[in-house]
Parts: sequence; structure tokens; C-alpha cells
Amino acid sequence: MSFNSITFAVFLVAVFLIYWSVPPKHRWILLLVSSYYFYMSWNTIYIFLIFFTTVISYLCGRLLAGTQSKNKKKAILFCSASVSLGILFLFKYFNFFADIFFMGARLFSLPVHPVTLSLLLPVGISFYTFQTLSYVIDVYYGKAEAEKHFGKYAVFIAFFPQLVAGPIERTENLLPQIKEEHVFRYEDAVYGLRQMLWGFFKKIVIADTLSYHVDFIYDTPFSYRGGGVFDCNIFFLHSNLL
Repeated sequence: MSFNSITFAVFLVAVFLIYWSVPPKHRWILLLVSSYYFYMSWNTIYIFLIFFTTVISYLCGRLLAGTQSKNKKKAILFCSASVSLGILFLFKYFNFFADIFFMGARLFSLPVHPVTLSLLLPVGISFYTFQTLSYVIDVYYGKAEAEKHFGKYAVFIAFFPQLVAGPIERTENLLPQIKEEHVFRYEDAVYGLRQMLWGFFKKIVIADTLSYHVDFIYDTPFSYRGGGVFDCNIFFLHSNLL
């Protein structure tokens, strides 16, 4: 489900209307179900991956809050980081480093067979991996309290507006907003809509237009001189900043 699609527009409007229709104490359920549905619309099976990462980081946060031993805290932090970064490495970087290792072995005529994994890269895996890791680190250093409500913590990790494109939200910024009771205000709704429209304009009109020229050059980089490649990189930088 792409952000600049009619499907997402209908989905967003439906979530918005239902959110203000349900009692405040149940709104986290709507946000969690909506966020998981949004992620499952891309690939159903990978929802278990984000759920597993959420469970591990949640439990590590609770364990950190329940111990005073520095050695135990370091062990818990190491465990959380190992699981989160291990999953990220497996899906995103394993084949890359395996290819480098194979090429290096081949230079020395070592009898090594190439090993690669046919894994589809999960959308947003870097964002939610580092968000869970950031949460555990904040709890470790005492910058944030361990969240007791698993459902609201799960919303914090999987919140669909920032799940697949970021930014990586800090604990003290987003989690309190999920936990507090909100009152509908027309001025806030108008301001939010204005920000969204401006963002869509920058994405669809400006960034997508620049990306066409960038992709065209990146497909055949050796067909262009240094000046063209330099301009291409400038366009690429601008499109990503937008």
C-alpha cells in the first residue's frame, strides 16, 4: 500500500474517522490493528517478524526496569541488540557480505562455494529495528521508563505513518502521544492536512520527477561524463531530502 495511492487515502480517512468515534481507552487497539493491516498489505508473513522484534525489545525493557545489577543490564542490552541487529543483518546484509567473502576466497583459490539466501527484504526493517533498539537503550540509560502496556508499545513500534519510511522516533517523543487521550480540534486537523498535502506535493511533483532523471542515468552510468553524474547525485540528494 503506497502512501501516494488512492487505496492509502481511503484507508487513512477510514482510520481517522473511526479513531475519533471509539472511546479513548480503545484507540490504541484501532491504531495497532490498522498498523498491522497496513504492513500485511505488503507481505502477510513478515508481520511475525516485526511482532517477534517487538516482543523481544518489550521483554528486555521490562527486565532492565526490574534489575539493578549493571552486569545483568549489560547482558540484557547485548541480548536485545544481538537479536535486533542479527535479524537486520540476515535479511539485509548477509548476501552482500557472503558475496564479498566468496570473491575474497576465490582470489586465494580457496574451495569455497557461494552461499546466498533467497529472502525478500522486509519493508521498513531498518526503521523498526533501530526504533526498538533505541527504546531499549533509552531504558538502559534511564532516559525513558519501560513501558508496561504491551499493546501501546506495539503501536509505538508499528505506527503505520512512519513504519516504512521513517523517521525513527525517539521514545519520549512518540510513545507519550500514543498513551495520552486526545481531543479533536478542528485547527489541528486542518494543520495536519496542510502538512500532508505539502508533503505529497514534494514527493509526487518534485521528488518523483527528479528520480526519473536520476534512475535514467544510474541505469547506464558509464554513458555519461563526470558533470552529468555529478548533477545526477545532486538530484538524488534533493529527492531524498524532500
